[in-house]
Amino acid sequence: MKKGIKIALITLAVIIVVASAGLLYVTRTKALEIITPPPYEITETPADYGLPFEEVSVTTSDGYTLAGWFIPSQNGAVVITQHGWRGGRMNMLYDAEMLYRHGYGVLMSSFRSGDVNGGELITFGNKEILDMDAWYKYLVTRTDIDINRIGILGESMGGMVSIMETAQNANIRALVLHSSFSSIDAMAAKGVKLVTGLPPFPFANLIVWWGEQIAGFESSEIDAARWIGQISPRPVFIMMGGQDDHIPIESGQWLYDAANEPKEYWFVPAAGHHGIPEVEPEEYERRVTEFYDKYLP
Repeated sequence: MKKGIKIALITLAVIIVVASAGLLYVTRTKALEIITPPPYEITETPADYGLPFEEVSVTTSDGYTLAGWFIPSQNGAVVITQHGWRGGRMNMLYDAEMLYRHGYGVLMSSFRSGDVNGGELITFGNKEILDMDAWYKYLVTRTDIDINRIGILGESMGGMVSIMETAQNANIRALVLHSSFSSIDAMAAKGVKLVTGLPPFPFANLIVWWGEQIAGFESSEIDAARWIGQISPRPVFIMMGGQDDHIPIESGQWLYDAANEPKEYWFVPAAGHHGIPEVEPEEYERRVTEFYDKYLP
């Protein structure tokens, strides 16, 4: 082999190794950003919406203490609200005020690594399902509600975990989903671009892979489209906005297609990620409350 060709090949090999190392470093760093919770500050409470409430907490089966609010029921029925990725119970105050006006109690729950709770990593349902289990077990200890009239309203990642909880808990009687994604793999390309600014190829799959290694879950096992079919004959109401920049707008249709009857789907072309109340506030209130009125009678 000529000396010049040999040098060129060595140079090319070095470039490939350096580029690969750089790619792995960048994607690992971005994966950590996605699964690491940011600081969270409570700046509003139900009192700011004129709502009576209690400060409540639960301890999960693996030892996490989680903070929440309970708003009393006037009709015996109660809805668990569940926030999304990097959020907290404060994100659900709009829904809580709306539901309270229609007589419903509201348990404003929260996830580990969200809200003001402890936790180092977001696992997109792998561990958060333990949090929803703990909130449900707390709720059924209360004597001021009808335990046969419990619903859930979950948004984004909270909606996905709510599907998992409802599928395995027959005592959840009605489920409402707002901007819920169907799976990590389906959400990755759009979500990675939004959060990191990097193009889906070649970064999305590597970022998901790093997230799996760091947080200890298999993304293929987190698939709400597979779970949602197990909820029937209990009802599901799915809402999705056509301007959602966080997840594929097809997610709502995918979930609807995978669900069994009874089911409802509302697509709002002008709405962003969990932004339907901003675009259609009156219709949002009517549809959500009529759904619960029908199935939590």
